[in-house]
Amino acid sequence: MPDLLETAAEPNRRRLLQLLGRGECSVSELAENFPVSRSAISQHLLLLADVGLVQARKEGRNRYYSLNSHGMSLLRDSLSAFWTTELDQLAADAAALAGSHHVPPHPKENTDDH
Repeated sequence: MPDLLETAAEPNRRRLLQLLGRGECSVSELAENFPVSRSAISQHLLLLADVGLVQARKEGRNRYYSLNSHGMSLLRDSLSAFWTTELDQLAADAAALAGSHHVPPHPKENTDDH
């Protein structure tokens, strides 16, 4: 089974999860938000379904996808386990370092005529 974090990390799949966070959508509705084919979106959705992040229901010829709350809870737990106090400290150090860097003033040009 593919890794949950790895599957969700791919940009197109991450965007699909964001879109589905608003509610159930058909594959066609989701595909309108991407520059790739409907078939490519279907493949991404199948991968998301394989790891349990989304679920599908079929109505006539259409397939509708929604977030799987259990799978999304597992994703949240995986992210929480990944985000350690060491990463908190690293983020704090990076923010402090970024705040301490300042652009030195440009040296004044000598405008005296000699």
